[in-house]
Amino acid sequence: MTSQPSGTPSTPGPSTPSAPSPAASSARRTVLRGTAAAGALAAVGATWTGTAHAAQPRPRSGSRRDGLDIGILLYDGYSLLDPTGPAEVLSRLPGASVTMVAERRGPVRTDTGDVAVMADRSIEETDRLDVLLVPGAGNRGTTAAMKNARLLQWIRRIHRHTRWTTSVCTGSLILASAGLLDGRRATTYWASADYLESTFEVTYLPERYVRSGKIVTAAGVSAGVDMALYLASLLAGERTAKALQLAVEYDPQPPFDAGNAAEASPELKELALRLLEESQK
Repeated sequence: MTSQPSGTPSTPGPSTPSAPSPAASSARRTVLRGTAAAGALAAVGATWTGTAHAAQPRPRSGSRRDGLDIGILLYDGYSLLDPTGPAEVLSRLPGASVTMVAERRGPVRTDTGDVAVMADRSIEETDRLDVLLVPGAGNRGTTAAMKNARLLQWIRRIHRHTRWTTSVCTGSLILASAGLLDGRRATTYWASADYLESTFEVTYLPERYVRSGKIVTAAGVSAGVDMALYLASLLAGERTAKALQLAVEYDPQPPFDAGNAAEASPELKELALRLLEESQK
């Protein structure tokens, strides 16, 4: 800084502003940094608020008339891929909304007990669905659901207004317990086929999925993806269903040719059932 001569006014002219003191410079930088930070936080906050607003879940009403309302029932002890495999496909249908439904909102655990899926809607909050999907489960889960009068009553009530009522694996036993498969053809998990036919008025077909009226049943676990693609073709056309199959790259090429129960040895079937039983909690 240039010192002023003695007796000269210390006020600088407009063209020669004096440099601020080090303390003033530091304070100014602090203010500027604070202002910039506040602006950045405000911008981030606005972006986050907009994102959060856009990501808010749809209203949990009992029915959606502005789109396709697909409800997947969860109950204690279901098999994980039964609901989640079809959900992966159906949630990508144009205009579709897929919601997990259970007796109460909250996490519902699978048959192994290791994984839980969140139910965002309770059955009391759900009075209409365009599509209902009932998954299968291990012995404990299936048996309990088949004896759950409240759940069966809800399934019957929802079925009256659905466009499609579907099941995966032993979910067909639950539909049968609700009286929805009387006199129909259906499929189920291979180990439950005899029980389905002998206990209910149902004709079992050893197919990946079977349509009977507005009911579509799928065979065990992985067959739920096949059924979901077929259902997508019924809801949105074959071209869209094919595009969805490509979108999720569903091109099964398993390392073993061991998935067909009709071709499996008794020893392999016994081992398969034992592994399932030992994995369930």
